Amino acid sequence: MIKVYVWFFAMVLCFRAEAQGLLIDKASRISFFSEAPLENIAAVTEKAASALDTGSCEIAFKVTINTFAFKKRLMQEHFNENYMESDRFPHATFNGKIQEPVDWHRDGTYLVTVVGTLDIHGVGKQYTVPATITVRGESIMAVAKFNVRVADHDVKIPRIVIKNIAEVVEVDVSATYNK
Repeated sequence: MIKVYVWFFAMVLCFRAEAQGLLIDKASRISFFSEAPLENIAAVTEKAASALDTGSCEIAFKVTINTFAFKKRLMQEHFNENYMESDRFPHATFNGKIQEPVDWHRDGTYLVTVVGTLDIHGVGKQYTVPATITVRGESIMAVAKFNVRVADHDVKIPRIVIKNIAEVVEVDVSATYNK
């Protein structure tokens, strides 16, 4: 019986040692902007979840599609039902790895590149994204801005509204992790 207790505590201590570098932000902010000839479209959510593993330099985001808020309710409805099909594809994810070294224990701003897979609408595509990581005291902030071609993720835009929706959407992502 004592072996079971020793094994249990050894596993717990090993798990805690490995998990020390895993930081979570449950209120990450993701926004997007689409500039089109007839109408600009913008939406934002602060309900994305993100994880940063400072040991392996891996970073991940997951967002529920229907949490994006638009200024016009009809835009939000069309976005979820007609384009993103959020009933069929309820989440978008990004899983990537930071390419440059970051000193997670030293305050500073680090310009990095994150290479990873963005999965939207059930279609994954690899992206190389410039990002800024700021270490300040007990918090780490990660910020990135990049472009996404909607066709790369099999999002169909009917010809009748092609002037209303841009083919390329600018995405802004920010997360704050506490050590």
